[in-house]
Amino acid sequence: MKGIIASEGYAVGTACVFKNEKMAICHDKIEESQVDLEIQRFTKALDIARAQIEEIGQKAGAVLEGSDADVFKAHAAITQDRSLIKKVNKAIKSERLTADNAVDTVMKKLIEKFSKMDHPLIRERTADLRDVRDRLLRVLTGAESRSLEALPPDTIIIAENLTPSDTVTMDIDHVAGIVSEIGGSTSHTAIFARSLGIPAVVGVTGAVSLIKKGQMVYLNGETGSVETELTGDELKTFQRAKEAYDANMQELFRYAEAESITKDGYHMEICANIGSFHDCGAIQKFGAEGVGLFRTEFLYMGSSDWPAEEYQFSEYKKVLEMMGNRPVIIRTFDIGGDKELPYYDFGEEDNPFLGYRAIRLCLDQPDIFKTQLRAILRASAYGHARIMYPMISSIEEIKSANEVLSAAKTELKNEGVAFDENIACGIMMETPAACILAEDIIDFVDFFSIGTNDLTQYTTAVDRGNKRLSHLSAPYHPAVLRLIKYVTDVSHKAGKWTGICGELAGMDDFTEILVGLGVDELSMSAGSVIKVRKQVIEMDAFKAKIAAKEALALKTSEAIWEYVKNRR
Repeated sequence: MKGIIASEGYAVGTACVFKNEKMAICHDKIEESQVDLEIQRFTKALDIARAQIEEIGQKAGAVLEGSDADVFKAHAAITQDRSLIKKVNKAIKSERLTADNAVDTVMKKLIEKFSKMDHPLIRERTADLRDVRDRLLRVLTGAESRSLEALPPDTIIIAENLTPSDTVTMDIDHVAGIVSEIGGSTSHTAIFARSLGIPAVVGVTGAVSLIKKGQMVYLNGETGSVETELTGDELKTFQRAKEAYDANMQELFRYAEAESITKDGYHMEICANIGSFHDCGAIQKFGAEGVGLFRTEFLYMGSSDWPAEEYQFSEYKKVLEMMGNRPVIIRTFDIGGDKELPYYDFGEEDNPFLGYRAIRLCLDQPDIFKTQLRAILRASAYGHARIMYPMISSIEEIKSANEVLSAAKTELKNEGVAFDENIACGIMMETPAACILAEDIIDFVDFFSIGTNDLTQYTTAVDRGNKRLSHLSAPYHPAVLRLIKYVTDVSHKAGKWTGICGELAGMDDFTEILVGLGVDELSMSAGSVIKVRKQVIEMDAFKAKIAAKEALALKTSEAIWEYVKNRR
């Protein structure tokens, strides 16, 4: 069986097959005289579920990093969501549904809507909704709560789906690995497994029916394979791979607290990308030097309406306080393209990646944009914040964005609210237009951060989601590397700096080339930090410059790839 690698590592253990409980939902229509009673049942269920969630949240704080445990605050918030409560009450009143049927019907529609979102992180939010829905239904139907609290040693959990509540309450000292049918690399199961250091493979079709309770399971978190029977030779191969992996990880974690300095003294700042406060625990675990990209759009995509200033302020503040003196680059919301909102109609677009998105939406909705900027500015009093605008293609856009920022600063000054008046403000360099105009743009910003994912897409004119054309859009395409070199040189000439926050930053095969190009900062998924740092520490920056010069002279992506691989 094959699945998606959620948390790397190898595990051997006996299967505990964890099946979803069946709940007896009453589908009978109620009489008008029963409406108030059913609404009261629903209200009481909300209170009970919220109390249970808060209790689990306290347990989570003792088990997980604070950022991962904080997900239960989001669960509690769902039980207080006015839009959800209104819809359930309406279903009870208008459609004469029982409270349990109304909860199931309304939340099923929400789950279906989120599950169809293009962006994986938003699709994974359905896990939160399912968790809260199931909890409410258990309260309303009196179904028995399932539990993973008492497990034998060396257990490998086999489940259709593990909710955050399931994961937090399980007996982690006895869990060797996790296999689930549902979920992706950004699911809660994956996040928690990585935080706890438990090997996990998700998206394994048919695991619950194919694997039997008590059966021996061999989980390979490097290839995503799950096996129940191995020959003698296969078992020896598995054990050797497990031993090699464990030794390699032990070696790599030596670099978690090391300084990112080459042999000849060049410092490369290595940071991590995050989508929310929940990701900060991994930053501490792997020793990132800061947040190179805080994707704030997930605050918008996970809400039922435009998030209020106070909510955003709270979220940014939590990240800044946790990061202390380490820099946090907060990108203003990059909505549009493949990132839709359940409460906003973008209209039909032939080419949404080239359409109404990111800074274009921000400037077209200045009040919403200013709300975010006010929240960021207020939070800047609690740490080292930087602001970054996405999808810039002209100087006019920067000027307009800065006008909104200036207005937000003026308002806060007049209100006597503290903020960092010298907060740095930069832009994402992800359009060829911005890169070509770098010499003109640099006068209006404090730094550049190159988003190689979109820059590659727009430079090569290849949709990065089109698998048939993926061979044409490597992030190390010669044109992309030359743009990186040019943009970096421009920023240095002006006494400023350039970072990279796209996929290329975390590809440790290319770390030497990026150091040689003069890039000042790399930001990546937290798990890549120690691998990239190891490369930096073991290299010579002078030799890296020679390597970069030779790579820039090559004319094809294939030639660059071969050149890099031959240097390892």
